[in-house]
Amino acid sequence: MESAQRRPTADRSAERHTAQSTAPGPRTPAPAAGRPALELLVHGVGGTTPQEMLDDPHTVRVSGDDTAALYRRAADVHAESRPERDGPVPEAYVWCNLTSGDGSRALWLLLLPFMVVNLAHWMRPAAHGRTRTVRLYGLLVRLTGLTLTVLFVAAACEVALDLAAWQCAGTRACAARHSWLGFLAPGAGWWSPPGRRLALAAVIPAALTGLLWYLSHRTWSAYESQQPLRRDPETEPAGEGGGSDGALSRPGFWYGRRLVARLRAAHTAVGLLTVAAALAAPAARFDRRPGGPALLDLLGWLLNAALIAAAAAVVGVVAGRGRSEQRVDRRLDRHLVRGLPLGALLLLVCAALYAGWSRPAWHSTGRLAGDAAFGGVTLAQGLLVIVLSCVALALYRTRPDPRAVLRGLGGPAVALLACALGGVMTGGVAQRVADWLDGDGTSMPGPPVLLTWQASVIPPLLVVLLVLGVRLALRARRLARAGEPAVARDYPHDPPDPARTHRIARVRALATLTDQAPRVVGLTCAVTLLLGAVALVGGLGLHTTPARAAEGTPPFVAGAADTAQALGSWLVGLGFILFVTWGRRAYKDASARRTIGILWDVGTFWPRAAHPFAPPCYAERAVPDLTWRMATWTGATGGRLVLSGHSQGSVLAAAAVWQLPAEVRRRVALLTYGCPLERLYGRWFPAHFGPAALTALHRDADCWRNLYRLTDPIGGPVRVPAARTPGAPPETDHAPPEADHDDEVDRAPLKDPLAYGRDAAHPLPAPILGHSDYRADPAFAEERGRLLARLRPDLPAPRHAAGEGAEPDGSGAQGNAGRSSG
Repeated sequence: MESAQRRPTADRSAERHTAQSTAPGPRTPAPAAGRPALELLVHGVGGTTPQEMLDDPHTVRVSGDDTAALYRRAADVHAESRPERDGPVPEAYVWCNLTSGDGSRALWLLLLPFMVVNLAHWMRPAAHGRTRTVRLYGLLVRLTGLTLTVLFVAAACEVALDLAAWQCAGTRACAARHSWLGFLAPGAGWWSPPGRRLALAAVIPAALTGLLWYLSHRTWSAYESQQPLRRDPETEPAGEGGGSDGALSRPGFWYGRRLVARLRAAHTAVGLLTVAAALAAPAARFDRRPGGPALLDLLGWLLNAALIAAAAAVVGVVAGRGRSEQRVDRRLDRHLVRGLPLGALLLLVCAALYAGWSRPAWHSTGRLAGDAAFGGVTLAQGLLVIVLSCVALALYRTRPDPRAVLRGLGGPAVALLACALGGVMTGGVAQRVADWLDGDGTSMPGPPVLLTWQASVIPPLLVVLLVLGVRLALRARRLARAGEPAVARDYPHDPPDPARTHRIARVRALATLTDQAPRVVGLTCAVTLLLGAVALVGGLGLHTTPARAAEGTPPFVAGAADTAQALGSWLVGLGFILFVTWGRRAYKDASARRTIGILWDVGTFWPRAAHPFAPPCYAERAVPDLTWRMATWTGATGGRLVLSGHSQGSVLAAAAVWQLPAEVRRRVALLTYGCPLERLYGRWFPAHFGPAALTALHRDADCWRNLYRLTDPIGGPVRVPAARTPGAPPETDHAPPEADHDDEVDRAPLKDPLAYGRDAAHPLPAPILGHSDYRADPAFAEERGRLLARLRPDLPAPRHAAGEGAEPDGSGAQGNAGRSSG
């Protein structure tokens, strides 16, 4: 979400100077004198450098580290000692290294389902007075995330235990083709019995679980350990669900250490328990045969009972506690965090000893019981998503918002997509590994039938998405033609140029496609749910692959089934390669990161509330950084500060303003541009960025202005109504433009391009900027000057009297608590 076009600093500065000197419009009010002013710039996601942000090749880091830091021009390091300076001191907060780094970080993309299900937690509808229902919503999402961990580890068990150790190593022909499996072949030595082969192969999924634990624990030190700004107690919304317009202002919102530690322990334990169950189940099934050893049979029953009890304890830990946001909870459940994974590891060791016990009559034939396991997980996920949908609808009815995605069902839809993505990745990987191990396709039974069905649904889903993409392209074409008269009206004094007009209209039309994303997600979820049900019924009911199930049907049906089965697994393998390749490029190439990183940047903005193995939340570092800087600078200087955020930086800026104490907010103005607060966050995350929340931010911030363009596919208006003083006479509605301007958040759409044709100020064609270079527009400096003029260095004049602005349900209490009494 950062500028896609870069130009030399000198050219950009010259263009800005020219545009400001020639553009018509009201003069910028002079800022109040006497105390210094600071403009704190926050960039969007991308490879922005401090030199580009500050328009100066000579910059100095004044605070921070290599991950995130504050920079100034070298000449402005001690600018506060010169209060007579003309204009604010620019200071850049550079945080792009929080979402970039070396290419190995692209491996986070393999955990994409975990990130997506974590998003579903934050997508709940806004609610009022439904605390228990809100908690139930969070519980259901956390349980869905737990099933994804089970699915992920079960897939590793399927590859390592079933396909490699049980099927391939248990078949002489397959083991002969892979020399590294030779010591596991029947009769090859001590490791050749099936139980010992399984115990050795269990090291792989157990190590994978340990790696996930390590990554989650290591990222804690860089993100979750950051202490939020200490502030005096303020009035907070009551309950976890009763304050949808003040959630991000809660002291503990950006400090989730305790919950993440509990979830990390639970998910690590359930991963180890999944491996233990994969080990113990085949051995126990063999011991239960008539005439089997009674002692081993008893041990198998005891071990399975212990695994069930441990799994119940894990579910209890996940269900027992959600996020604590009303205060900064620095406690840590040390006994639980340490004891739960260690107990699961002990059970895994016991399962390995039990499975490795000598059983001379035991031979590996057929498949392990993968269909029942994967079928149970898939069925549980479907039921959880259905119940989650019912809870989301109940919450939505308490405070309906027509702008909310899918009428409150955005969270369940995204949770369904996370489960579907996990299932598809599982099925595709298993199929590809089976094809690699079984070269001639005759020596191994192959992966569970259900996984083959799940991979086979990818081609029909892609056909549906292709049709939908064609429809969106045709829609954009129609909108471009219909928008050409509006473009002509925006440039009435220029001679018409049909090609130029069509290009501007086309860019505007393409920018509107962002608003069609909810329809795309809704249709994708409906098709996914239907195809997933077909795969579940086909895999568990027919007990054979789609190609074999279609034998004897008409040639078209049989050919389609065979093609879908073959193409589906290859598409998943190709998808994995693309994931890693694109991810590596996105971490190393700024332009690629801006192009394909939008979903990733939105996903990693939110704390890990539903899944501890999701990629870390960069806002848990960035938001405290910004709040600490604003509080310390205003406290030391008593000056005025404009917090200037572009794109994703505007979301960070808004979150930081919410976290400021009331006395600091009075000295801070908010300037956002290319801002997705309402267009993306408000629609997809209505409980935290919906109309009530943005209205509360408008009350809390002393002054706020937002700039946007019709050509911007990401930014847009925030749609916050202007605040009016209670009891004001009707004449207020006919106040001069300058008075109305102060309370309106959204400025009228900026012209893009700045000039239609060539003129004295623009001898060369002006580019269509879209989402980039908002600071090159003369409106930027104008609005920044107005905001500074409204801030008073000694005694700010509040817009609202105490107690004003509360909504009928009392939800405005949080915003009013932070206002000055005048």
